[in-house]
Amino acid sequence: MLQKMASASTRWSTRWVPDAWVIAVILTIVAYFLGIIFTKSNSYQLIQYWGRGFWVLLSFGMQMCLIIMTGYILATTPIFTRILNSLAGVPKSPKGSIALMALVSLVLAWINWGLSIVGSAVFVRFLAKKQKGVDYRLLVATAYLGLGTMWHSGLSASAPLLVATPKHFLEKELGIIPITETIFHPFNLLLALVILIALTIMGPLMHPKKGEQVEADPELIKESGFERPPKPKAADMSPALRLENSPVINLIVGICGLIWLGWHFGQRGFAGINLDVVNFAFLMVGILLHWTPASFLKSAQEGGSFIWGVVVQFPFYAGIFGIIQFSGLAQVMANWFTAIATKETYPFIVVWYSGILNYIVPSGGSKWAIEAPYIMEAAKNLGVSNAMTVIAYAWGDMVTDVIQPFWAIPLLGVAKLGFRDIMGYCMIYFLFYMVIISIGFLLLPVFFAV
Repeated sequence: MLQKMASASTRWSTRWVPDAWVIAVILTIVAYFLGIIFTKSNSYQLIQYWGRGFWVLLSFGMQMCLIIMTGYILATTPIFTRILNSLAGVPKSPKGSIALMALVSLVLAWINWGLSIVGSAVFVRFLAKKQKGVDYRLLVATAYLGLGTMWHSGLSASAPLLVATPKHFLEKELGIIPITETIFHPFNLLLALVILIALTIMGPLMHPKKGEQVEADPELIKESGFERPPKPKAADMSPALRLENSPVINLIVGICGLIWLGWHFGQRGFAGINLDVVNFAFLMVGILLHWTPASFLKSAQEGGSFIWGVVVQFPFYAGIFGIIQFSGLAQVMANWFTAIATKETYPFIVVWYSGILNYIVPSGGSKWAIEAPYIMEAAKNLGVSNAMTVIAYAWGDMVTDVIQPFWAIPLLGVAKLGFRDIMGYCMIYFLFYMVIISIGFLLLPVFFAV
């Protein structure tokens, strides 16, 4: 039954869900007509609001691009790939391989979702090479868990880090919310730990019996991923090439970066973590671990190929933000939420509203620009704290990620599979995950102040 549901969902997505940029335009049109119907703004004014908001997310868009690129840079460092290759030899059984894949994917995603995209894809290949008898489809589905169930609770979480960053686009309305109140809130950490344990246990339980598993085609996994650029022969070395293949430049930049980070955290502690600091830290560590400019720049060039969607889409989501914020539509939509929620039920409602919308707009950062104006206004009306609303948004944004194929594309490209190949397992993970998340947010008011 689950396989039939998975296949039907995949067929529907393939047939009816267009490219993310097309969805952004459609949502712009929807916001435009909602503005005409529910606010006093006229057609001409709404276009003005759209243009006024179009470039509001420039800084945020650049920050998201750097999250992707710095994660890729770190994931392709020689030391990181060697660690993953060594870890792949630890499990002694197919089920052990699935458990370790879940653990690695979830932990990497909590650290940095860009790191998880690439690191999990590389680890899939290492495990499939070393562990005979492991089901390749389940292995790849499990590799998607980090991005599908964990990333928005961790150190690269778009919404919590954004509201902790000075001069974010809602600073006048929300102020600065430090990550000690969101990412490091006891509820967020406890729920992340529960998910980590539960999914690491669940994955192996789904592994097919011996003889029923589908193993990886050796031809599909023979490549190991990123390859460092070859060092030129001594006879071909010009002064410029010697500098590009020497560690001197990387050492100077990386060490200075680490010194600055030491000073920054010495001044502010964990509360000093925000989007800019996370990107800075990953960039500096990546530069150091790549050792030479040639290796670092090759990795950066490849990582750059993953950011074009953010560059093209974010201005249009900013335009939607402009319509919602400047027309008064945010207040209207906030009143809708206020009418159906209480202080105790509001975080749960935000979780599921965000999760459903996430299937249409699979980007936690750009979707935050759409949702934030009215869900934060509704939270204010109901007396729910800004920090708890951000936490609810973050977890809601992940509820449907594991059955949304958008962010699986890089992983599937490396794994040489289609989403339909893993959707059945992803659906089972989703059903289990949504039960845990729902229970967690229903019990939230019992144990923590909202």
